[in-house]
Amino acid sequence: MKYLAFIRHSESYRSQPAPAALMEAMGKFVQKSLAEGTLVDTGGLLASKDGFRVRVSNEKITVTDGPFTETKEVIGGWAILEASTREQALAVSREFMELHRKHWPGFEGESEVRPMFAPNLGP
Repeated sequence: MKYLAFIRHSESYRSQPAPAALMEAMGKFVQKSLAEGTLVDTGGLLASKDGFRVRVSNEKITVTDGPFTETKEVIGGWAILEASTREQALAVSREFMELHRKHWPGFEGESEVRPMFAPNLGP
């Protein structure tokens, strides 16, 4: 089963580069996970000031340019995982967050992981 994982944190983390030790550890983690087949694809996102939101409400579409100052947390990156069980997806996600705990003192954030639709899943 495929899972979409994304990391959410304060946008203030975008004002400075991530610690070099974290980037090095994540590079190793990504290569290992790709080789194992538990990671399908991954990517980071730029600051919300470079983005926009398209919303439909009351039958009207509105576009709002970033930054989204009212937002306490933003999605900083994403990954598509391939896991045979929920427990395996959890283990990969815990390992990813452990890298942040270990290599970025003071970092606070969360990773949300959700199963993706498949032909036999969904409403």
